[in-house]
Amino acid sequence: MLQGKHIVVGISGGIAAYKIPELIRLLRKAGAEVKVTTTKNALEFVTELTLQTLSGYKVYSDVFAAINEHSTEHISLPDWADLMVIAPATANVLGKMASGIADDALTTSFCAMRKPVVIAPAMNSNMLACPTTQEAIRTLASWNNVTMLDCAEGELACGTTGKGRMQEVDAIVEAARYALTSKDLAGKQVLITSGPTREAIDPVRYLSNHSSGKQGAALAMSCWRHGADVTFVTGPSAVEPHIPQFVGVAQEWRKVSVTSAAEMAQRAMQHFADCHVAILCAAVADFTPSEVSAEKIKKQPGQTELTLSLTTTTDIAAALGAVKREGQKLVGFALETCDEEAFALHKLQSKHLDLIVLNSLQDQGAGFGVDTNKVTLLFANGTKKDVPLQSKEDIANTIVESIILS
Repeated sequence: MLQGKHIVVGISGGIAAYKIPELIRLLRKAGAEVKVTTTKNALEFVTELTLQTLSGYKVYSDVFAAINEHSTEHISLPDWADLMVIAPATANVLGKMASGIADDALTTSFCAMRKPVVIAPAMNSNMLACPTTQEAIRTLASWNNVTMLDCAEGELACGTTGKGRMQEVDAIVEAARYALTSKDLAGKQVLITSGPTREAIDPVRYLSNHSSGKQGAALAMSCWRHGADVTFVTGPSAVEPHIPQFVGVAQEWRKVSVTSAAEMAQRAMQHFADCHVAILCAAVADFTPSEVSAEKIKKQPGQTELTLSLTTTTDIAAALGAVKREGQKLVGFALETCDEEAFALHKLQSKHLDLIVLNSLQDQGAGFGVDTNKVTLLFANGTKKDVPLQSKEDIANTIVESIILS
């Protein structure tokens, strides 16, 4: 999503400036080109040489410097950029930007920027609570092109604990993705199931599968970036989507943690009635033990076998498909090991899905536990789209864009 994007990083004079080299590194790792502009005070916390080395470009820190590539650098930078990120944004810079004061390299560049801007404030909690600072934050957050991150709680540079920390650089990168994504799903409720389920055998053991939850988490993030209110129903997973905290963004993110297939079915049915789109990405157990032992099952002397009696679980896709109302979109997933497309098409039709995503375990780099995937999209109208091996984030974006266009 950031591949090939031009991003201007603006740094003001706060202690959190020491984190910005890592932000530049992450943006470049994601494929973006980065140029840097700073206030003069910012260079008290991070060196110009460091910023130039990491970005690959000269730093714009002085409006009148003879080394500037253009005589009007504060105009050429916004013209070049797809996005501007200002981090950290001090109380001083927030006040100046909100008031239209442009008296240094950073604020003049911001004043000329008509494209998306992400702002990450950072300051002492008392400075944050100042009425003029709060007014500046509200003013900037109300602008159509500004995405305003909220300050985080935690230990501050002055040694106290409170609200005022800059959100971590991962959150700022995510905010950049969010700001660059069209909000085609704004006002839509999206339900996503993700991860594995665990079916208890006794208090110690359970039946499960190899699902990591990575594809489901990527889908949830993609829907959220597109403006949807997301209900994320997830089984036990080490993958945790990180949603930045914004000022002035009313979008809902609701995480519902479940363990068993029965719990996932209950929650999915509960939230389906209110949703516009449901994406069933979870790897739900088809069978669960008929009885769960109250005590740990002990191996007896000489025992060589253990027989478990299993019963089927609720077929969530079929249950939702049976009550789907007109206008709702229902997306399912299929992972097969033989006759893949035939089985997927049967699921698509029998469960009244609008789209089914066929995964395969036959291809290197696709399937469980990896960061990439290769899928085939099969639509209820008979069309088909093969999606080559790529990151699960890109796969998620393709699926969500297909839902939007269908």
